[in-house]
Amino acid sequence: MNTVLILLPLVLTLLYSLATVPVLVWMERRIAALIQDRLGPNRCHINGIRLGGIIQSIADMMKLVFKEEFLPSHIKNRFYYLVAPSLAFMSAFLTFMVIPYADTLTINEQSYSMQALPTDLGVLWFLAFAGLGVYGIILGGWASHNKYAILGAIRASAQVIGYEVAMGLSLVSILITYGTISLNEMVSYQTQSFFIFPAWGLFIQPLASIIFIVTAFAETNRAPFDAAEGESEIVAGYHTEYGAMKFGLYFVAEYIAMAASGALIVTIFLGGYQLPYLNTSELINNFELILWGIIAFAIVTSLLFLRWMKQHNIFAMSGLDETKIYTTVVIGFTIFAILVMSYYALGFGDANEVGVMLLQFAVFTIKLFFLHFVFIWVRWTLPRFRYDQTQKLGWNILLPLSLANIFITAIVVVGVNYGN
Repeated sequence: MNTVLILLPLVLTLLYSLATVPVLVWMERRIAALIQDRLGPNRCHINGIRLGGIIQSIADMMKLVFKEEFLPSHIKNRFYYLVAPSLAFMSAFLTFMVIPYADTLTINEQSYSMQALPTDLGVLWFLAFAGLGVYGIILGGWASHNKYAILGAIRASAQVIGYEVAMGLSLVSILITYGTISLNEMVSYQTQSFFIFPAWGLFIQPLASIIFIVTAFAETNRAPFDAAEGESEIVAGYHTEYGAMKFGLYFVAEYIAMAASGALIVTIFLGGYQLPYLNTSELINNFELILWGIIAFAIVTSLLFLRWMKQHNIFAMSGLDETKIYTTVVIGFTIFAILVMSYYALGFGDANEVGVMLLQFAVFTIKLFFLHFVFIWVRWTLPRFRYDQTQKLGWNILLPLSLANIFITAIVVVGVNYGN
């Protein structure tokens, strides 16, 4: 049991980063199709099973894995050319290591941290490795010895100069407000109330929230800050000369960086793994009542999903009734989950701490996927900024606003502490 709880944060890090990439690609295509009023992926299947289009994402990943590797003959610095995608990938992946997925679990007086890397230097760790990711982009563009790749690398370096300072300064206001750099303590702070709102960073530091979220989009090199790729202008930018899994590492790194940025936004500005107004001890003390609410929510959600699927999943592949299979699986899983939750809700079991941990995992996941939706929504809504527009946005607008926010925050915090 001890080994399972120790390894659980590492497993969750892999799930939230690597394992969700096919799901994020599926979300990208589905949301883009919704915005553009089209169907999206719906043909790729395995013996008639399409999983709503996820099979298409899996097929694309398998294609990249088994595609023949090649090395352009004009590449001179082969070592740097080969190591650049790995640098971008590892930088994005390591930023996830300090994200807390739930509160510290205590069983038999033994505490288990729900961070893959249990450290109080969470914000500094994120900034350090998030900033390293651009080196993989610049190095790949330079080592490719291609004019379009070099242009993409130069654009990436210009962009990081534009947003990085504003991103760091926006976090200074947050650190002054919370009085800590520990991500777990930040989440605990947000269980309080702020007037009628929960004391989330989004409400107590709205300007810092906006600045950080805007710069987080630039950090992930996604539209409208994807000038480093600029496929309509410079082919594919820094990864023009990459193919197969070398391109796949860049591709996956973008989605992992998006997931890591979303996870940090959830942790700092959206209450993290906690429900509004409720801390962990209150969840444990009222867990049976919360379970009844979850049971009611599960029943209503399952019925709505089955009704929606019956109306929309009308295509048949290989003569297989896919809707009937999904209906059976959803009903069976819902009944099993309700029976298990009812067992504990009626007071027959005593595993409130573990139950609260699972609930916090679910809350964190829901908030994180909401941020994924926002990232994708913005990408398919706004046009690309030029690299000079990004610098003007960062230096002429976001930087002065972040400095003013630090000044105002410091005055308010000192005034409140002096009054107390």
